[in-house]
Amino acid sequence: MQASVPSARRPRRVAVTGIGIVSPLGNDESTFFDALQAGRSGIRRLDTPFAGRLTSKITASVDFDGSAYFPPPKLRMLDRFSQFAVVAAGQAMASAGLQLDTEERTRTGVFIGTGNGGGHIIDDGYQALYAGGATRLPPFTVLMAMQNAAAAWIGIEHALSGPNLTFSTACSSSAVAIGEACRRIRDGEADVMLAGGSEAPLNFGTLKAWEALRTMASEDPADPGASCKPFARDRSGMVLGEGAAILVLEDWEHALRRGAHIRGELLGYGLSTDNEHITRPTVQGQARAMQLALDSAGLQADEIDHINAHGTGTVANDATETAAIKQVFGKHASDIPISATKSMHGHLLGAGAAVELVATLLAMERGILPPTINLAQHDPECDLDYVAEGARSVQGVQVAMSNSFAFGGTNAVLVCGSTGRDG
Repeated sequence: MQASVPSARRPRRVAVTGIGIVSPLGNDESTFFDALQAGRSGIRRLDTPFAGRLTSKITASVDFDGSAYFPPPKLRMLDRFSQFAVVAAGQAMASAGLQLDTEERTRTGVFIGTGNGGGHIIDDGYQALYAGGATRLPPFTVLMAMQNAAAAWIGIEHALSGPNLTFSTACSSSAVAIGEACRRIRDGEADVMLAGGSEAPLNFGTLKAWEALRTMASEDPADPGASCKPFARDRSGMVLGEGAAILVLEDWEHALRRGAHIRGELLGYGLSTDNEHITRPTVQGQARAMQLALDSAGLQADEIDHINAHGTGTVANDATETAAIKQVFGKHASDIPISATKSMHGHLLGAGAAVELVATLLAMERGILPPTINLAQHDPECDLDYVAEGARSVQGVQVAMSNSFAFGGTNAVLVCGSTGRDG
């Protein structure tokens, strides 16, 4: 297959041709979206030996055994976050049906977002050194812990020699990775990009650190799965999750020439910084990122049919995001159905944006908007249409937005379009 010739005349269109996911709701796209559609929560009590030492014992963990995917010698070189990423990338490549020749591999890259990188091997190492009295660590500790390990392994696995970068902007990491990958294709620097994020933060040290921030949700006494309550009056915080999502992004013409099944199109990407406080979000910063994404896509506010909200379930974020949506969309804000899928899969930190973009793409493809579960008591400050009644069947959702906002103030917003939309 002949590589695409970069165009100097206009930005190229970016198709989504492959999807891969490892998540608290399932380890393939169909299982994942079926759970979303059913309003099924992946949040549960953590069942580990150290759970008794945690104040907040609820997480959104993945049912995943690395030995089912990797032989022992390779498994010993992969932290859990890299395992998730390599498996999700393999799914994405398979679903895209990509068969790349040698030249095309030079124009195919990998951009991955992560907040923590190889946190499990670091936590294990500290436990061994400081509590267990160990005098040496496993020889691959550094290679497993480094944040670019997942991107590196995906490149090795698929022999890809295009651009390979890792982005770490806390909770918006994978949105930045996807947006920057989109830019490489639009500008003609690459024909295909594997882009997304991976995170595996459910180790003792990381969970205790997050506890100290006092942003974690209180466990619902009746049902642990109902503990994350975005936009609700009684919301109490976020629930940490783990997992990965990887997309195959492709130059539109390249995809058409090889007869690929196009799942959607990336239309716009907006990036802004709050620049006021390390943890407190701002309406202006979030609104700026949404407006920049609309401008990048060449769209007006009233052309957005659906929003997958950042919707963490914290008091500050949900009210701020609501106000920012109102500022950008004006009267149209009340007409936009909004889903907060973290209510089901938890907050996957650096991987969260990629998982939520997958949810957004599948919602458009299937014509079903995921619900925002656990929203029984409405907050007067959060008064938009949050699809609280359960999954909503819709027609004509052709353009959607996915919001990702982070500690540190990096706001990243992606806009995607359905295949039925006029180009």
